[in-house]
Amino acid sequence: MLRRSLYAVLLAAPLCARAQTPAFISDSLDAYIHRGMQDWQIPGMAVLILKDGQPVVMKGYGTRELGKDEPVDEHTLFFIASNTKLFTGTAIAALDEEKKLSLTDPVTKYMPGFRLYDTTATRLLDVRDLLSHHLGTKTFQGDFSFWNSNLSREAIIAKMRLLQPPGQFRQDYGYCNSCFLTAGELIPKVTGERWEDFIQQRFLDKLGMTHTHTSTEGAASYPDMAHPYTSFFGDPVALPFDHIDNLGPAGSLVSCISDLSHWLQMQLDSGRYGGQQVFSWDVIRKTRMGGTIVRTVKSSVLPMHFALYGLGVLTADYNGRQVFWHTGGAFGFVTNTCFVPEEHLAIAILTNNDDQGFFEALRYQILDAYVGVPYTDRSAQFLEGARTDKAKRLKELDDWKAQVRAGARPALPLEAFAGSYSNALYGKIRITVRGKGLLVRFEHHPDLSATLDYMGGDKFLMTYSNPAYGIFPTPFTIKGGKVKSVTVKASDFVEYDPYVFVKD
Repeated sequence: MLRRSLYAVLLAAPLCARAQTPAFISDSLDAYIHRGMQDWQIPGMAVLILKDGQPVVMKGYGTRELGKDEPVDEHTLFFIASNTKLFTGTAIAALDEEKKLSLTDPVTKYMPGFRLYDTTATRLLDVRDLLSHHLGTKTFQGDFSFWNSNLSREAIIAKMRLLQPPGQFRQDYGYCNSCFLTAGELIPKVTGERWEDFIQQRFLDKLGMTHTHTSTEGAASYPDMAHPYTSFFGDPVALPFDHIDNLGPAGSLVSCISDLSHWLQMQLDSGRYGGQQVFSWDVIRKTRMGGTIVRTVKSSVLPMHFALYGLGVLTADYNGRQVFWHTGGAFGFVTNTCFVPEEHLAIAILTNNDDQGFFEALRYQILDAYVGVPYTDRSAQFLEGARTDKAKRLKELDDWKAQVRAGARPALPLEAFAGSYSNALYGKIRITVRGKGLLVRFEHHPDLSATLDYMGGDKFLMTYSNPAYGIFPTPFTIKGGKVKSVTVKASDFVEYDPYVFVKD
């Protein structure tokens, strides 16, 4: 009996220790979040912490919409954007298990007309490559053409042949939204079901995710919807809701922490939820197998050394634990989900300001508390650099506006800049004279425009009608007294590289 009692005590000890909530979570989390929201100018956010199968925290903070008494709660909806990718990766892994396709099948088996820029890469590209960011393209390459555009999914996939990769196929990591779109469009090829219907039936219905939507269309009218904001150029300003269903499998899910708790519980329980095996452990495991090296250098501020990308999820070490996570960014929203199976721990953080790092700082702060990292104020750590960068950005913007106010006049009349311009990937833009400046219209973004105000030399200051796209000096190329081209830049949040449009 003594042995049995001692054995029972030994068994119970780790369970009791595991069930203990760290002091930071129980005593300091709310104050930390309120301070962080003020420091980072976040109107509203929702936070989930799951531990040992139970929610330790599941609550909202702040407001859904500035100026209105609409508090965020556990059912408040946010664009979760690229946190959609693991749903798509899991769907493809499940179809692989069901023998409806194989992760090693060439993509051209299902899409015979599919082409990449390089013919050898086209021939070698398999389904796994699409889910692992293996093309060698730059991160976000092509997204200015695709994001919020009126291009169909088929048109985006067809335009992938125009993405000239600066990196090596299957060697250099470059985050690719159109790859996940292409992977998602394999689902109707082998099942006859749209990606939206497959996700609804196989994920949302089985996991009881009753508040989650597979479409961003009509999001403004969804009940309990958070509104999008950015503070990129100062205080938070409201943004229009994105329309990104044409990239749906890469990022169109709209969800809340109450629903995401079901999804993350399934991740922590090896594919089980509510007493049912929703996906086999083999399917779950396939998504987590890191096939792409993202980073192999020790972080200077976090207890991390490596990061790999699986099938829609990143994995890294964190103070000796293996952590799985993904972030999501849409205009006005940045979010993350994270799970640590060794600690029976999962985290989700949803926010409605896209210009802040607190959503990540908080995740690391929670991880620190649970895996025994000595306290460092991660928000303060990230905030110092962010404020420096913002001050530099605002000073740069003031300088650009001062150049406009100087009142210089271009060497050529404004009419010389007007006309139609073309880019092979994007298509056409049209520039017209408007008052003392120019107006730009975008062929594939009918809801987007931009003004051009002369700032000296051959440059105009471009200000987009949607603040999320930014404000940038825009140079024209002039030869022999004629305008030849214009170089257009959008926010790095959309795409890093500018586009050259040649005058027709």
